[in-house]
Amino acid sequence: MGRLDGKVFVLSAAAQGIGRASALAAAKEGARVIATDVNAEKLKELEGIPGIEIRVLDVLDTEAVNQFAASIDKVDVLFNCAGFVANGTILDTDEKTWDFSFDLNVKSMYRMCRAFIPKMIAQGTGGSIINMSSVASSIKGAPNRSVYGATKAAVIGLTKSMAADFVQHKLRFNCVCPGTVDTPSLRGRINALPDPEQSMKDFVARQKLGRFASAEEIGHLVVYLASDESSFVTGQEFVIDGGWSL
Repeated sequence: MGRLDGKVFVLSAAAQGIGRASALAAAKEGARVIATDVNAEKLKELEGIPGIEIRVLDVLDTEAVNQFAASIDKVDVLFNCAGFVANGTILDTDEKTWDFSFDLNVKSMYRMCRAFIPKMIAQGTGGSIINMSSVASSIKGAPNRSVYGATKAAVIGLTKSMAADFVQHKLRFNCVCPGTVDTPSLRGRINALPDPEQSMKDFVARQKLGRFASAEEIGHLVVYLASDESSFVTGQEFVIDGGWSL
């Protein structure tokens, strides 16, 4: 028996990184995983894996999100994983970057939750909604993460408010707040810096456990929050940062 047997698990940003690791972990635990991403080519790499169905979805497109939600008969778990890391202080952040960051990191969750919450309420069986936040948020100020930290703080606030609003329907809302995770996104950002080798050393040096988290480690936490093991947990931010916020 898997920990997610019989559950339908829908998630965004499933093509790589934490989303991919979470999709694989949920399928391994018996869920029917509906994995979405805007990157059709990368998403195809999940095709054929037992328990996983793939759907191309742009979470910036309200109509596409609504149509997608209408096509799903049942959902027990929604994991809003899509996000973007903008680098820089507020003085480095133009309005286009500010608006895009809030659109992808926060408003996409608004779209998905607005589309799926009524369906989950109507099912009458409760459910778990998991939102991707970060330690770089209201938890910890991180240098050169101005708009990113603002969006991830907003995610925590949104999650707590939804938890309070829908607790009577047995819907649970929680945040995952990682530190630095070894993902293709991180590697790409490091490689874009003037001295990638030194930048990698600097990133590792600030990790109190001496290493990055793996995407799979974050996926294990997502599975816990998706499962009935966390049935009495709602409105919480789960820090998984190797001690960075200490």
